[in-house]
Amino acid sequence: MMKCVVIYNPNSGKLSSREDIKKIFKLLENYNYETEIIYTEYRGHAKEITKKLKNVDLLLCAGGDGTLNEVISGNIERKHPILLGHLPLGSVNDVAHMYGMTNNTHKNIVMLLNGVKKNIDVCLINNNPFVYVACLGAFVDISYATPRKLKEKYGRLAYILYGIKQLKQKLKFFNVKYTVDGKTYEKRFSFIFITNSNRVGGVKDIYEDVKLDDNKFEVLMCDIKNKWDIFKAIYYLKRKELDEIKGFTYLKTDNIKLEFDEVPPSWCIDGDELPHESKTFEIRINKDNYMMLPTKNIDKLFEHNNLDD
Repeated sequence: MMKCVVIYNPNSGKLSSREDIKKIFKLLENYNYETEIIYTEYRGHAKEITKKLKNVDLLLCAGGDGTLNEVISGNIERKHPILLGHLPLGSVNDVAHMYGMTNNTHKNIVMLLNGVKKNIDVCLINNNPFVYVACLGAFVDISYATPRKLKEKYGRLAYILYGIKQLKQKLKFFNVKYTVDGKTYEKRFSFIFITNSNRVGGVKDIYEDVKLDDNKFEVLMCDIKNKWDIFKAIYYLKRKELDEIKGFTYLKTDNIKLEFDEVPPSWCIDGDELPHESKTFEIRINKDNYMMLPTKNIDKLFEHNNLDD
């Protein structure tokens, strides 16, 4: 039999019962996998586990976007990366929804095991991986600053409730020198979003034609001048082309260097905080990760649609 390890973050979501876990073992056994479930105990644990695994054919990440980030971060540091799959259990699950997954864990396992193996682009910001988003600016801390008890009680609604409370925050502006494809520009921004996803913060189809294997990522930098203009920006995102929205700078590239005139606050990467002490950030692509994905959105998300590439 082949070996499958499930890294399960019990804080991201709850598998319904021991019976449910037994069904997972049985389901994977039907696909010729001997299975081990390892529970995470603290932040960063999933990365540590992933780095140390031996003789594993498939690694399933059962948790939210942040847990997936840890697993991919650990996988990148391995000499021989493991084939990955994602079982979404978090509150928002932007990445899983983009992949075409459901809220049913057993159905997701079947979709993965009957799916395709794809090489995916993973972005690195100063060598810190992020699967779908790195962002900077007011309110971006909502995903990790929202109290866990609130998330457990209200799910996605917790972020909205906490976000309303955080509206008292003042917008901070950053003077940024940015270099793309050898050309350097300088401008003031209040928000920066670097993404490899068509869905962020539960808002879908932000960008058209996002591909996960084109060696490119999307950069959106905004000079939003007051917090009420944030709502206008969200409205326009659904109705206008990005380059038509005043104060927006949109780029699609495989490299960018950002230089701030002072140390900016923490980045939010895949819903978690990235503390730092740097003024300079370089973003690039890593190609070391292969994932099992449902066939549902393959044609939409990949430039090269050959199966098991």
